[in-house]
Amino acid sequence: MDLHLDIFSPVQPIRSKIFDDKGLTVSIKRDDLIHPVISGNKWRKLKYVLQRAANDRKTHLVTFGGAYSNHLMATAAAAAKFGFKATGLVRGEPVDNQMLFICRLHGMQLLFVDRESYRDKPALFAENFGNDEQAFFIDEGGASAEGIKGVAELVDELPESYDHIFCACGTGTTAAGIIKGVSSKGLQTVFNGIPVLKNGDFLRADIDGMLSRPSPYHLHTDYHFGGYAKTTPGLIAFIKDFVSNTGVLIDPVYTGKMLYALHDLAAKDHFAPGSKILAIHTGGMWGLLDMQNKFK
Repeated sequence: MDLHLDIFSPVQPIRSKIFDDKGLTVSIKRDDLIHPVISGNKWRKLKYVLQRAANDRKTHLVTFGGAYSNHLMATAAAAAKFGFKATGLVRGEPVDNQMLFICRLHGMQLLFVDRESYRDKPALFAENFGNDEQAFFIDEGGASAEGIKGVAELVDELPESYDHIFCACGTGTTAAGIIKGVSSKGLQTVFNGIPVLKNGDFLRADIDGMLSRPSPYHLHTDYHFGGYAKTTPGLIAFIKDFVSNTGVLIDPVYTGKMLYALHDLAAKDHFAPGSKILAIHTGGMWGLLDMQNKFK
């Protein structure tokens, strides 16, 4: 099975007064442009997972996510593109929204699961698909060794070296992949992760557990804005200003929080003058459609 997807993810400069004032050169890697639906880190995390499913001759992808999951939508689109059947187990009460509509439009069957049962995903998989020899388990968010391998390839695409790389963090898979890519190339680049969940320090253990050898990195845990998918007027104002001044669309769940953190740390003189910094745009723009009321 050919699982090829043309990668278009240019590195573009970001200009802002604060970066100019602090003597910083900042760029953004546009992983959001990889695919309209399978965008950002979603394709990188799915690429080798889908290849393993194909190698194992599995035809039915089963995965997990919340009602606003970019991963569910990306998996649905990838399944349709590459000829798999797909089922998504959705955490919580049955709902209808624009993202789940896109999942269904791509042919994904959705099963809603109560939050307590959702905690044990392997048990859910065994209970619902244990007799389906074609079913293939994909963890929430694409978290896996294959996902880390796919994300690590991002570093190979960079046109130059950077002093810092910034990226939003949810499960830690993307962070681990970038850290692995930086380490394997022997770069001195410092990875800076921005957890988008409250009390994000727990990600340290998760990231460390995914790495084959210890590697230095920083987590800046004060930019969650109240928790996952939570916002504040300050974050919304920042996103409006950033999008209107750069033409780069960003979301409030991941990339918006990461770029807010980058600007705030620059204002606080966190970086040495002359530093070169790369921000990773991890996609997920469809979530904006269900958050438009926050921008009024």
